[in-house]
Amino acid sequence: MPTDIVMPQMGESIVEGTITKWLKKPGEKVQRDEPLFEISTDKVDAEIPAPSAGVLREIKVPEGTTVQVNTVVGVIDAEGAGAAAPAPAKPETPRAAAPPPSQPPKPSPQADGGARQPQATEAAAPAYPRERAAVEPAARPQQQEAVARQKETVIEFPSEGEGEEGERIRSSPLVRRIAREHNVNLAQVPGTGLGGRITKQDIESFIAQHPAGVPAAPARPAAAAQGQPYQPGAAAPSMPAPQPAPIPGELVALTNMRKIIAQRMVESRRTSAHVHNLFEVDVTRIVNLRNRAKAGFEQRHGARLTFMPFFVRAAIIALQQFPIINASLEGDNIRYHQHINMGIAVALDWGLIVPVIKNAEEKNFLGLQRAISDVGERARNKRLSPDDIQGSTFTVTNPGTFGAVFGLPIINQPNVAILGVGGIAKAPVVVTDAQGSDSIAIRSLVHLTLGYDHRVIDGAVADQFMALLKKTLENWNEDVG
Repeated sequence: MPTDIVMPQMGESIVEGTITKWLKKPGEKVQRDEPLFEISTDKVDAEIPAPSAGVLREIKVPEGTTVQVNTVVGVIDAEGAGAAAPAPAKPETPRAAAPPPSQPPKPSPQADGGARQPQATEAAAPAYPRERAAVEPAARPQQQEAVARQKETVIEFPSEGEGEEGERIRSSPLVRRIAREHNVNLAQVPGTGLGGRITKQDIESFIAQHPAGVPAAPARPAAAAQGQPYQPGAAAPSMPAPQPAPIPGELVALTNMRKIIAQRMVESRRTSAHVHNLFEVDVTRIVNLRNRAKAGFEQRHGARLTFMPFFVRAAIIALQQFPIINASLEGDNIRYHQHINMGIAVALDWGLIVPVIKNAEEKNFLGLQRAISDVGERARNKRLSPDDIQGSTFTVTNPGTFGAVFGLPIINQPNVAILGVGGIAKAPVVVTDAQGSDSIAIRSLVHLTLGYDHRVIDGAVADQFMALLKKTLENWNEDVG
């Protein structure tokens, strides 16, 4: 039986999407969960996997076309019925199985298409499989339940595979693809996800611990496979191609992402009464700790030790003491959120996006480092789903990465506060010892800015929050793993 390919609904508020590229052409075989086409919405760009295995019989919607969700955009024939589809010269082929020989809207997958939007320009990459929830409206109930209850460091669409004896193994298409590429039996991989589900980090940790027999050429760079953030100059075939430099005097239309960013920044300025405070923090202890621990940390956990989890962890501790800063305003009411959903601003070549680490207060230091690396990597590789960028209760942005001493960030609605982390630099400082004697010392300093909504947060509360954040960082005593 043929299977319809539908435009998935990438979130409750998404009503349409633009097909930016077909990764297969009519007559080609496709595997279930294999990347089939790319779409762009007003929230994310994503690759959509094939809903079933077979042969792509027909493309109904060409590249560059915007259609409503649940629109049929193509058809896949069952593998047996579609085997003869690429050979229209054989008249004996059953009529129902043959593709239309002259389909006007058929696009060529090699043609980039002038109508393709700039932010969707991307080399073919391994599929991020979460979008199967919309492609398969008849998904199993346990899948839907797992999506709703997802609370893991790596957020992937949960589904199932089978072990050696036919037992159900809860995993995602991405996990199963990695297992196939590295010849790993999923039954041997312990799952740490909800209900024992195997996450991407589980399979990657297993591969790292059992290198024997693992193919030497993984499908993506080693840094990405270990959950490390993208490093400039590193080989990254799945990264979007660089955009051409604008011609002087050229009028260039805003991308969808830039339009949304502009709209939300103006709305935030109009909505919240923005106030900022600035604190100077001595992070010499943290800098020394990281310098001592980073080599062993990477060796043990396969991930780089960065400064960001220190600031995120300190912010979580302060948010737990001052829940008003983890709140949001709903009309004339204040919503005090039960969990801390930490937004991490990620600068991209084509815009800015804020993926969210859900239930961040439940993670230890190592879990935060892995989660920060993971969302940063997936943001740069366009593998975020709408759920990944929704539901934040507090946001951290890091302009110091690019050398800024500090910034005055705009609040990410509906949050009531945002923390800006400046650059860490050495400076001469007057220090006082236990006997009260002063001296000049070289210390590592960082400037932290809290942007807050004065409708909800008073200045005194904001200063107390920052004072606790400063105290936690300057007297850091938590094990980094």
